Order: sequence, then structure tokens, then C-alpha cells
Amino acid sequence: MRRLSLVVLILLGWGCRAAPTPVPSPPPPPPDPRAAWAFLDTLEERTFHFFWDLADRRTGLVPDRWPTPSFSSIAAVGFGLTAYPIGVERGYVSRADARRRVLATLDFFLDAPQGPQETGVAGHRGFFYHFLDMSTGRRFRTVELSTIDTTLLLAGVLFCQSYFDGALPEEQAVREKAEELFRRVDWRWAAARPPLVSMGWKPESGFLDADWRGYNEAMLLYVLALASPTSAVEESAWSEWARTYTWGTFQGQAHVAFGPLFGHQYSHVWIDFRGIRDAYMRGRGIDYFENSRRATYAQRAYVALNPAGWRDYGPEVWGLTACDGPADVRLTVDGRPTTFWTYSARGVSLEGIRDDGTIAPTAAAASLPFAPEIVLPALLEMRQRYGDRLFSTYGFKDAFNPSFPGLATLRHGRMEAGIGWV
Repeated sequence: MRRLSLVVLILLGWGCRAAPTPVPSPPPPPPDPRAAWAFLDTLEERTFHFFWDLADRRTGLVPDRWPTPSFSSIAAVGFGLTAYPIGVERGYVSRADARRRVLATLDFFLDAPQGPQETGVAGHRGFFYHFLDMSTGRRFRTVELSTIDTTLLLAGVLFCQSYFDGALPEEQAVREKAEELFRRVDWRWAAARPPLVSMGWKPESGFLDADWRGYNEAMLLYVLALASPTSAVEESAWSEWARTYTWGTFQGQAHVAFGPLFGHQYSHVWIDFRGIRDAYMRGRGIDYFENSRRATYAQRAYVALNPAGWRDYGPEVWGLTACDGPADVRLTVDGRPTTFWTYSARGVSLEGIRDDGTIAPTAAAASLPFAPEIVLPALLEMRQRYGDRLFSTYGFKDAFNPSFPGLATLRHGRMEAGIGWV
């Protein structure tokens, strides 16, 4: 069984094929407002309960996937911490219950051992390992100390710091503990090749060779690294990050390229970029919100054009991003050799194509703020067409692939009539 979507919070690598000539697909007629709002309410509540129901109540650790036994993703914890105040505002849980959950989570991360050891610790220099063992709260196997996943964790921490603004001692404790976690992070240490921040570090081998260069989900990382009150990176980090942007037109949309949609979405969960322009975006005449809107339209246009002939692709069934897939295998489908992947950062842009017919509803869902006129009809269509095979206890499942023939051992999920691999 596979991971379920984690990104409806925002509601409230690739190949070398050339991009085909775009054929615009106009937005569909708007859905019935009452039905649309009822659906979104259900989607949001079910997604909230992924975090609320499945997080460990002692530590706040959130599993990376469900129902398969799983390690915890610290990024998922950050999304969970963001979900809890939203749940209060929606009436899913009480403020007191959410506050207790948040405090338990903050206490765990404050108390979790840190150090340069290979085992027995949860982090180092204020950063945390990408995955933690759900039972022990310590580093899972030999995963990296992750700068981007620590960023997503901190985003949730700081969201709670802002939300719990009351005079109660418990709310003051949330703010103080959140501040301590933020101040602990040694961003300058992580800038192994200044001014850029390394993607990660391992005690066995040191810093990873790769640094965070634009454009991708690390926009939020540089906001936090530059804003650190204790260990801010050099001011030139932002301009160096933006120096490697790729600008061009794909499927009729001129924008900064990044294939998987999550790179255009994650930073926007916590920062409203409308009207905020750095030097690069001032030169292009748009902001990052508009850039994400254009990327969303470009991906939908590619899927509607469907140059590879994948089953079910269309203007109301689309979504390419980092997600699970059926198998790492090469099979013959409709008379042609076809490569499929398990987990992969699927996406399309002028930089290249990585697409195996796997559709992730979360990719469309998380673009709702940017382009509701094309996103909402897609979500409603996928809900109606595939029913409970795709929409389950905790909302949309992670991904599905109607083109996968099932002639291989599956790593995740199962084959179902009418939907294929899910």
C-alpha cells in the first residue's frame, strides 16, 4: 500500500524529449458551487485526519506513508504542524487539543539527541535527518541530514509560533520552544560552499556534493537561512540561488522552469508571494505566484496534448510531481517499449520530460490557489470517475497509472479494474 497525499494544506529528475507544440485547452465551465464546496470540505477534512490520526501522540512524528509500516518524514511533521491550527479553524479539533499535540511535537524535537555520531541521534547542528524511526525517533538507516526537509519542518514550527498567540502559559511555551528550534539551526555551517547551502550531510562522508540552486522548492530554505537571528547565510546567497534559473516558454507559458509541480507549490504554503518580487522577477515583470500559475497551466496543456499517448490523460485528469509509481521496469505497452518508475520526481518543463503515465492528484490539488478554474474541475472529475478506488479514508491516494499493464512485481499499491495501478 502506498503513501497518501500530504499537500491539500495549501487549499485553505527528467528525460530529453522536446516539448510538443501547445494546443490550448480552455478552462471547463465552472462546477456547481455548492457541490464544489462540499467536496473541498470533505477533501480538506480527510487530509487533515491523515496527520491527526496517524501522528505518534508522544512524539508528533508523522509516517511517510500509510498503511504500510513506515519511517517518519520530518517534512511530513512540518506539514502536520501546519495542519493542526487549520484543523482548529475548521472545527475539526479544539484549540486545546491542537496545542497539546504541538507542544508534544516541539518537546520531542528539542529533546531529541543531536551530534556527529552515525547512530543514536536525530540530528546535528540544529538540522534533522530526512527520515526518523517511528519507534525510536532516531536516524533511519543511513539517510542524510536534510537541509530542505528541516526547512519544511521549521516552516510548520514557525506557523504554530504565529498561530498560538494567546496569553496562556501553554501558548507562550509554544512560541518560546519554536523560537529555540529556529535559533538552533546552524545555516552557516551548512553553507559548505558559500554562499549556497548544501543539500545535506552524512556523518560517514561529510557534505553532499550538491548545493541548492534555483529554481525549486528551496526558495523557502533561503528565506529562512537569510532570516536566521543566529546563523544567517551571506546576503549574496539569494542572487547566487537565482543565477541558475531557466526562463523560457513551455506549452505557451513563459516562466521559470521546474518540472515537478511541488517545486512551484511548497514555498507558497507558508508565504504569500503575490506582489513580492526580487530583482530577477522584477526583470521578468511577474511575481512567484504568477510563475506558479503559469507552470500549472503549462503542465495541464502538456497532459491534455498527451504526446506519449498515455491512457486517461486529458484537460481534467492531470498532475505530475514527485510521487510513488508502480515499478522500476521496462515493459511493452501497446507495441512500444515503455519505462515505468516507482518513486520519482515526475514533471515536465522546457528543461525536459519525466513522465510514465503516473498521475498524482496532489499535483493538481496543491495548485488550487494559483488556478482554481482548472484545478477544481480536475479534482471533481477524478473523484467522480475513479470513486473510492482513488478517494479513500484520508483523501486522494498518492498516485495512479491507468497505462501500467501489471506485468511486473509491484513495489507499492495494487492493480484495480477501471483505474489500473493505484
